[in-house]
Amino acid sequence: MSNFHLIDLDHWGRKPYFEHYFNAVPCTYSMTANIDITALLCESKQKKLKVYPALIYLLSTVVNAHREFCTSFDENGALGYWDNINPSYTVFHPEGETFSSIWTVYHENFSTFYTAYLEDVKTYGAMPGLAPKLNEPANTFPLSSIPWVSFTGFNLNVSPNAGYLRPIFTLGKYFKQGGKTWLPLSAQVHHAVCDGYHLGRFLNEVQALAFAAPTWLTVS
Repeated sequence: MSNFHLIDLDHWGRKPYFEHYFNAVPCTYSMTANIDITALLCESKQKKLKVYPALIYLLSTVVNAHREFCTSFDENGALGYWDNINPSYTVFHPEGETFSSIWTVYHENFSTFYTAYLEDVKTYGAMPGLAPKLNEPANTFPLSSIPWVSFTGFNLNVSPNAGYLRPIFTLGKYFKQGGKTWLPLSAQVHHAVCDGYHLGRFLNEVQALAFAAPTWLTVS
């Protein structure tokens, strides 16, 4: 269960930045970086674990470490932030060339999250439709994969007037270069709550956690 905490805008240090990028100059932006996942892939292969849920867990862990990625509006339009948010990720249906979005409750223990992911995909992965797992909670963030192309940039063109403040992530096809394996990762954020500093820190922490995969990538 995640609690939603209201932000007192008048006493919020970010108020002038929020009002500028949400009202005066509505602005979202994206950034794409290549993440070295050599250690993560090696560890996954050795332990016979699926890579996609490991990447979902990695991103979710760093997202939940920072309030700017958990900030949104509630059902009444009030600004606030969640204690934690859960990933809502895409599963491809090749027969119809469509996809479904499935959400899994995030858990800081990888083994617990991995087990929940496998159960959700087993139950809902083959179901048609955009969102086969019903009752998606408000505290989710979208994540998708385009494993057919190694892109160098990606932009979703989300309307900055839509009021959507949570991050959106897109994974590309990983590739080998210089003896390492790299994953294109694109992040789309709203400038009202997230500056270049915050997104840069996020990408650096994602990389650090990918390097540290041998310390957490295990299932009991």
